Amino acid sequence: MLLTGAEILAHVLIEQGATTVFGYPGGAVLPIYDALYQHQDTIHHYITAHEQGAAHAADGYARATGKVGVVLATSGPGSTNLVTGIATAYMDSIPLVAITGNVGASLIGRDSFQEVYTMGITMPITKHNYFVQDVADLAATLREAFAIANSGRKGPVLIDITKDAQANECEFEPMVSAEKTGAPLAAAAPAGTTAAAPADTTCNQFTPEDITRVAAYLAEAESPLVVFGGGVISSDASQELYDLVHKLEIPSVHTIMGTGALGFDDPFNEGLVGMHGFLSGNWALEYADLVLAIGFRFSDRVALNTQRWAPNAKIVQIDIDRSEVDKNIEVDYALIGDIKDVLAALIPAVEPMKHDAWTAQIHAWRSEQDYLPQNSETVLKPHQIVNAIAELAGEDALIVTDVGQHQMWAAQYCQRTKPRSFLTSGGLGTMGFGYGAALGAQVAVGHKKGSGEKFERPVVHITGDGSFHMNLNEACTAVTYNLPVLTVIFNNSVLGMVRQWQTAFYDGRYSSTTLDRRTDYVKVAEGFGATGYRATNIAEFRTAFDAALRGEGPAWIECVIDRDERVLPMIPAGGTVHDMISD
Repeated sequence: MLLTGAEILAHVLIEQGATTVFGYPGGAVLPIYDALYQHQDTIHHYITAHEQGAAHAADGYARATGKVGVVLATSGPGSTNLVTGIATAYMDSIPLVAITGNVGASLIGRDSFQEVYTMGITMPITKHNYFVQDVADLAATLREAFAIANSGRKGPVLIDITKDAQANECEFEPMVSAEKTGAPLAAAAPAGTTAAAPADTTCNQFTPEDITRVAAYLAEAESPLVVFGGGVISSDASQELYDLVHKLEIPSVHTIMGTGALGFDDPFNEGLVGMHGFLSGNWALEYADLVLAIGFRFSDRVALNTQRWAPNAKIVQIDIDRSEVDKNIEVDYALIGDIKDVLAALIPAVEPMKHDAWTAQIHAWRSEQDYLPQNSETVLKPHQIVNAIAELAGEDALIVTDVGQHQMWAAQYCQRTKPRSFLTSGGLGTMGFGYGAALGAQVAVGHKKGSGEKFERPVVHITGDGSFHMNLNEACTAVTYNLPVLTVIFNNSVLGMVRQWQTAFYDGRYSSTTLDRRTDYVKVAEGFGATGYRATNIAEFRTAFDAALRGEGPAWIECVIDRDERVLPMIPAGGTVHDMISD
């Protein structure tokens, strides 16, 4: 059938199962928005306050569902406003397709109104990107983009489409969607597109001999430790991780991105590791004789001192991306492949084991040395807020954070038992990520409930006053679409994490970190059409949070905390567990 490029784009989105799109219209994407109007019963478009919010919403949608998130923006400032959101997804390996419009082909390179070189700007922060000038290339390009975004090591793909390629017509051949066939869509390489070199999406490169060797390493180890990260969640391998850990009874620790892949209450989950991880888990890294590193990239927030990380251990790495092997830490052996497939092969190759003495030692470190914050009934303590959220919202809640002290407190105490229930910007550390991502997650899980009842799957956005001022404009999106995100604002009137570093390492010279903004969050929430609360002690917070859970729409709860509250424990950058600060 003969269709315009914009109509082709709508048809391909539908066949790919991408019926939710976040974006912001503009001149260079008017043909696309006209096509979306024609398909509004099938493709649900959410307009945000800002393109960055749209990118984070698409990202949050992808993290919550495992599907490809889709974001749409116009040329020039529209596309540049996506950059931070695309980079956030890239650093955390989140499948995202960003679609941008550009000026007509005849105007390219002439400094036309709202023209920028979107491909060049985004090339370092995308897994792959395209510039489409010929409508005949559009369908194949879109299909390939979805395939690349959601295969191998997942990540964002960008397609920049000239306005005439959107308006021109060509023959379109529909394809049966992957959801209907159960098989991945074949994608012919577009003949006339300009594109960056595609990433290698080859996954499984491990052999039976590799599995046998790693099984032997595990059998020989007396004090083994599993360290797992976000790759376990990306590959939907939480069950396989559980099966391996329980068959071998191996203590396990996780990165912030791995939160929820193994339940916090699992007897073999020793909790968060790294800069703000628990002391017992970091001691376990120090004395382990084998570390099985599954789906994490040895970032500088986990492997703070690359010369002294797990100094007594043989290190075996399981990762889908060969480029991560020996990048930050030299390992003794690596298995390259999809984590779900690697673990499925490894589990039957190992015999059941026990490591009672080793586990007892870790638990002794926990009881004797782990940092225990003090409760208070008169002032708000961060850990009490997060514990109350976990209790009142329940294990099915999705917790979404911004970046800073509140993020670390949330990671330490959020008590997640399921994958895809803790969404945070781990790699890029994007202040302003939270509200947009929470809205995308809320769209993903739905938001219908009965009056006066609690949400079936609450979405709780935990933020700080610094982060929230970067994205609170998205409240208009939450209110417009009645997305009942519950925002909990840790307000200490400072940039808390930077201040904490200034306290520890800069002799208390608080340069530009004391905010003392006079924002009245209750009034601002009400001005947007949301509900606002303020809490100064834990009883007030529990009352406000319960009311917000039973409310009808988005709500904010301002939590007034002391500016000198610190995230503890803390290992300074470049340090080891021997340098840990815990008081």
